[in-house]
Amino acid sequence: MNITPFDPADVHSLRDALDTLVTTGGSPGGVLVCGTADGERHTIGAGVVAPECGDTPPTSDTVYDAASLTKVIATWPLIGRAAEAGLIELDAPVREFLPPFTSVTSGEAPGGGATLRQLLAHTSGLRAETRLDRYRGNPLSLAELLCREPLEEPPGRHRYLNRGFILLGLALAHVHGRPLHELAADLWADANMTATTYGPIARAVHVAPTEQRLTAAPRIWGAVHDDNAALMGGVAGHAGVFTTTGDLATYAEHLLDPADPLGLAAWFEAGRTPQVSIEPGIDRGLAWLLADDAQAVYHHGWTGTSLFLAPATGRYLAICTNAVYHGRPSTRVAPLRALARKALIA
Repeated sequence: MNITPFDPADVHSLRDALDTLVTTGGSPGGVLVCGTADGERHTIGAGVVAPECGDTPPTSDTVYDAASLTKVIATWPLIGRAAEAGLIELDAPVREFLPPFTSVTSGEAPGGGATLRQLLAHTSGLRAETRLDRYRGNPLSLAELLCREPLEEPPGRHRYLNRGFILLGLALAHVHGRPLHELAADLWADANMTATTYGPIARAVHVAPTEQRLTAAPRIWGAVHDDNAALMGGVAGHAGVFTTTGDLATYAEHLLDPADPLGLAAWFEAGRTPQVSIEPGIDRGLAWLLADDAQAVYHHGWTGTSLFLAPATGRYLAICTNAVYHGRPSTRVAPLRALARKALIA
């Protein structure tokens, strides 16, 4: 690794892009931290946390719903720990790490044959749409219900979906005999990510609200935005985590440090091995997206969050916004993300 600080001109451009996101109504506010593995950090904020929070500006300590960043800051590292401990095997069917099914044959639960590697790489062939509300009142376990649905296609092709990471979260809880949120809390404590947690969390001016789903109804604030994670009590393998850009920066420094005592850097190296091509120049590793021959490794969250890393230069860039505050979709943050990826490998 040849640690290379961000070009000041790129930092200025990122500041302008974040300002534009806010001034054009894309998000009430947001925070961006760009830094390097040796501890150098630049924090950029814009706007306010939300109108409900008065004129409170967002900072590196403002707590945001991480959405699908949950996949790479909770489930993915915990899978790495479990694999290292010999509790799981990446190329074994997920059914082996879940509570026993009532199904007599594997044909009755075809999703159970997907391997952990396929689930991590989004190549399992499982049904993309996930509607846990359809399972209300069903006596079967959630894991079995998910696995009993027919595959959409044979395993192998990339298709991003949440149910694979829901299954991974359920598998982690089963093999450890402990709830997912407790496993994650231990990981984050070891990594000194002091503000990162599964929700729900108390409403406060340093906690960014998200969407108001119904007119005159309370805005989602301190509770998970994702519907399926909400049905799981806020704790799921695909969503449910709340975090700060400060904690994401700390996490990135662990991932980029070859001497990381937690073993996260070694697992990150494995995670950025391409598993499947998505489109020219973009591959999927184990959970992570890989661009430009894995010069950029990153993941996004639906609420308006992102984490980018450049292993060769030791750079990282964390973005937290509540871009879903004004309703779906959250594509308003796309220009900022595109610029972030460009600046990362400039």
